[in-house]
Amino acid sequence: MQLVFFLEEASAKALLQELLPRLLPAHITPFFVVFEGKQDLEKQLPRKLRAWQRPECRFVVLRDRDGGDCRIIKERLKTLCREGGKEDVLIRIVCRELESWYLGDLAAVTTTLEAESTAARQNSRKFRDPDALDNPKQELKKLVPSYEQIAGSRQLGRVMDLQHNLSHSFNCFLSGLQRIVHEQKQ
Repeated sequence: MQLVFFLEEASAKALLQELLPRLLPAHITPFFVVFEGKQDLEKQLPRKLRAWQRPECRFVVLRDRDGGDCRIIKERLKTLCREGGKEDVLIRIVCRELESWYLGDLAAVTTTLEAESTAARQNSRKFRDPDALDNPKQELKKLVPSYEQIAGSRQLGRVMDLQHNLSHSFNCFLSGLQRIVHEQKQ
């Protein structure tokens, strides 16, 4: 089976290329379609879904929430998927930005991005709920001034803890993928 990911940015692809081999069984092959931002994703999504002719594919749409309302964004994406002729699409909203997922595992940030003593901050009030941070990218840059989006995403994808991340949206993403894997086994 092929699992097709529609992503709003290249850093999501960099993360998933490293993360997914740790999650997916060998018989599920990931494929990535990267757009140039959320507007481009939403504009092209119905057309890309309609054009996809390969059988035995499942689709995942991953989009940042940024400052929007999760429910409204998800409903809009569901509508776009229906316009593209696909009903069974896993839609996941990253609250707020991909960096929220990284801030949910400060131990990985510490070891991978060589940040000094950030892991100890995980239990601080600020980082207990990384999805609630207004600007996760800016927060990560404060912790790791040398952070580069694509390289950092690739490095973190290799080591992020899949069991103990404090980002709720990351855990929802993982549970959605686990459900797809479970359905394929049956």
